Amino acid sequence: MARKETSENPGRLKQIALTYKMTKKVDSKVGLVVAAVGIVTFGVLLAIGFWIDHPIYLGILGFLLAFLAMAIVFGRRAEHAAFGQLEGQPGAAAAVLENVGRGWTTTPAVAMNRSQDVVHRAVGKAGIVLVAEGNPNRVKSLLAAEKKRMARIVADVPVHDIVVGEAEGQVPIKKLRTTLLKLPRVLPGAQVTIVNDRLRALGDLMSNMPIPKGPMPKGMRMPKGR
Repeated sequence: MARKETSENPGRLKQIALTYKMTKKVDSKVGLVVAAVGIVTFGVLLAIGFWIDHPIYLGILGFLLAFLAMAIVFGRRAEHAAFGQLEGQPGAAAAVLENVGRGWTTTPAVAMNRSQDVVHRAVGKAGIVLVAEGNPNRVKSLLAAEKKRMARIVADVPVHDIVVGEAEGQVPIKKLRTTLLKLPRVLPGAQVTIVNDRLRALGDLMSNMPIPKGPMPKGMRMPKGR
């Protein structure tokens, strides 16, 4: 057991180091911010400890809370950096949706046109969320068509649509996960399962087309029906 723990620790430390290097390329201030959070947290708790004559107890508590705060801040900035690197790449929204967390089921590429504008679908307690990537004017027709297709079997479920981008009315890729998590939860878990089963019967673009899985080949011609 001791050997196993020893072998795992270097792997975890290496992963943290790699994550830090990746984050620092995008967020040059990550080290300073994380360190500042730790120092301030520890300092505040230690000061309170001296004030109430329990510096050792509050010092230990401050150290633990400082470490926790540093981990949380580092994790969030690393996540934002990772999403930032995805920005502008095809399929970036699908990658974010698949990492939203428990309670959400993502189906990439439920609709696509010949210009490779694409719509992904996520289902959770907030209902159905359609996330579009591509030209804002072209994706409107894709979203409308997908809503019409789903209305036949899930007409009583709330449907939200999001267009990923930096323009007014769009959601930046960095804020996509947060936007989904802020949506009001209106469906119980059992109904989410039912909705997923119904939508699964519709299939999706990737499963309905005889094409290999993986990145979409450049110049691929899409069916005229989409």
